[in-house]
Amino acid sequence: MILVDTHAHLDFTHFDGDREEIIERARNNGVIYIVNVGSDLESSRNSLELAEEYPFIYAAVGVHPHDADKLDDTVLKELEELAVRQKVLAIGEIGLDYYYDNSPRDIQKEAFQNQLKLAEKTGLPFIIHNREADEDILAILKDNYTGNGGIMHCFGSGLKMAWECLELGLYLAFGGVITFKNAEELRGIVKEIPLERILLETDCPYLTPVPFRGRRNEPGYLRYIAEKIAEIRGLHPEELAEITTANAARAYNLPVEVQYQYQKRGSLK
Repeated sequence: MILVDTHAHLDFTHFDGDREEIIERARNNGVIYIVNVGSDLESSRNSLELAEEYPFIYAAVGVHPHDADKLDDTVLKELEELAVRQKVLAIGEIGLDYYYDNSPRDIQKEAFQNQLKLAEKTGLPFIIHNREADEDILAILKDNYTGNGGIMHCFGSGLKMAWECLELGLYLAFGGVITFKNAEELRGIVKEIPLERILLETDCPYLTPVPFRGRRNEPGYLRYIAEKIAEIRGLHPEELAEITTANAARAYNLPVEVQYQYQKRGSLK
């Protein structure tokens, strides 16, 4: 299988002891690209450093809703400076989290809107974190989204929300949760939505798929997510991998040769 991990956090301290080995293992398991996603200013800087060290790793820069109260004008300005660097593909991870409410909701909304504007200004797609905030996510998107592209990270809402996001032209990314025993509703959504809008991600070090649930997650486990989604859709895993790799190439504007390779095979629709 040839795979793209569209959302990882390899800069986190969880990987300080064996980061190089984890990255090598990902490559040995068919992962040709990894998008390492920022969660605050420091991790955005670190993501870019990692991306500049490895040719097959790219970065996203942004402030997670947990740290929305830290997104002042100075931080926003530096994010903009980072966003124009060659290895940065997206603004993220941004959005709303009403489960933990680590930042006040009005501040989360303001940070989300400001970073959507940054995505528009830079022409980059955005990566959305959404937890128990469907209505406000949609309302803000409908008021601020101008069509530069976006990804619903670790999609976990219902089918209605899925179709609302798809109608806006967004991609839906699925990770290890799809393999969990209690994820029947999510598997039903994956069965219904268009294949050309599905992305794969690990969100490592979190949400480790079965059969490694309970351990630290890593990009090399992406194949288990691909195999589960292939099973749900009645496809061979290699076919599912090919389609989702083409989707990732489009969503993130990955190097043209990858897009061309999969378009030539008829996977781009």
